[in-house]
Amino acid sequence: MDPMDCNQAVGSSGCAAVAEGTPRGTATAAWRRFAIGVAVAAGAAVALTACSNNGSYGGLFRGLAVGTHAPAVQTKTLADVGGDLSKVTTYREPDPRMYQYSVAKALTMHKPILLVFATPGHCTECDEQLQVAKALLDKYGNQVIFIHMDQYMNPQAYKAFRVMGDPWTFAIDKNGIVRETEAGKMLYGEMQDAIKKILPDANSGKMG
Repeated sequence: MDPMDCNQAVGSSGCAAVAEGTPRGTATAAWRRFAIGVAVAAGAAVALTACSNNGSYGGLFRGLAVGTHAPAVQTKTLADVGGDLSKVTTYREPDPRMYQYSVAKALTMHKPILLVFATPGHCTECDEQLQVAKALLDKYGNQVIFIHMDQYMNPQAYKAFRVMGDPWTFAIDKNGIVRETEAGKMLYGEMQDAIKKILPDANSGKMG
């Protein structure tokens, strides 16, 4: 076998085995180790897309654009699962207020919506993002509908909003128009600024 072809096929360890006249089984084992290594590396690359700071994902998925209508997708609520929070989120400290309405229902209520896509079950930053959202829910919960989407529980919402990876945040005004999108973790001040963009009266913080 040509040395270059050998390296491409089984890696340096396999080539060494062939060159030294090592039994065929040993070379095959080297090839298997090489193939497993490639598979593991590929798996790690895929896993990285599950929790990202920049949301670029090669430019393939960027979420709905600002100015577009939010899709009226049906999503699970606490009422749908008999009040069992474990069936709507993988978050360790969920706030029931974030699972009261489906996206479709919330859009009919003509109130601003903060929609947070986060799957703590496989993403540390998602856990942190939901802590921020909960803090802001205490402040703006009477003015804005807060909804948390977990990929394991509501994958259809991820597809509808063209989201790949976590976390993502969408600020939607009372008319159902996306006014702010953010891929990656948001700090308290950043998320609060997004909320202010969808309040009818941003100066007073009161609903019009």
